[in-house]
Amino acid sequence: MIWLNQLVQGLMLGGYYALLACGLSFMFGVMRIINLAHGSLAVLSAYLLFLLADRFGVHPLLGLVAVVPVMALVGWVLHRLVLERSARLGAMLPLLSTFGLATVLDNSMFQVFGADTRSLAPYIDTLSYDGWTLPGGIIVGQLSVLTLAVAIGLLGGLHLMLRHTALGRRIRAAADDADTAQLVGVNARSVYAASTAIAMATVAIAGAFLAMRATFDPYTGPQQLIFAFEAVVIGGAGSLWGTLIGGVVLGVAQSIGAQLHSQGFLIAGHAVFLVVLLARLYAVNGVRRWVRTLRPSATTP
Repeated sequence: MIWLNQLVQGLMLGGYYALLACGLSFMFGVMRIINLAHGSLAVLSAYLLFLLADRFGVHPLLGLVAVVPVMALVGWVLHRLVLERSARLGAMLPLLSTFGLATVLDNSMFQVFGADTRSLAPYIDTLSYDGWTLPGGIIVGQLSVLTLAVAIGLLGGLHLMLRHTALGRRIRAAADDADTAQLVGVNARSVYAASTAIAMATVAIAGAFLAMRATFDPYTGPQQLIFAFEAVVIGGAGSLWGTLIGGVVLGVAQSIGAQLHSQGFLIAGHAVFLVVLLARLYAVNGVRRWVRTLRPSATTP
């Protein structure tokens, strides 16, 4: 029963990781850009919600009505001023640009808010600690269940948007081949800006649940970026439902690792990430060798 409890708790934790990784996976799937400021932007969203809750008494979930559009606008500006220009000069420059942005954000938040840890748990009443008892004495927190439900709903909503809306079709066309898409009237520049705005809207939601379930400070972002990146790689970069699977696998690994050893929480998650990464690299190299064997040699008549 202990192991069943660890699996259930890992599933709940995986919902948070999937929610956190959603925007990172979406941006990579559309533009092939890894946003190294992803975690820092989630923390920025958490601070915006904290200000609304602390100074104006706005419930964090209600505060998302204001913060989500603000972060979407930040995403649009981020693409126009940083990502669009840096992407013209190669794949490496967007990485360096977003790394620099993360550094600026982390230190700016430190200057404005100080080093004290904050949390939104005091502003959500009993949601932070209430739970349900399942058969076998397994307890699941209401906030954890809500996080998993929001992750599934958000990923499902993005999937439906990509499949059944005009914007979604333009995004898929630009993601497949931007040059060809522009020949048939798709403005790839606007599509990429809209995609970044959507990704930042999901980051705002992830930041809210980060702050409700744990404490945060100006330098929390890099660690959250690592968790999001691991979930994306485990599930398959650019795959929305793969992101959910990757988050759950990472969460279950960390939960079981914590049961096995006091230091096993992070070690188990990193180990699973490395195993999956090496397996993917080995598989890719194997496919390349197989393809080379199928090619006719230069001496074949």
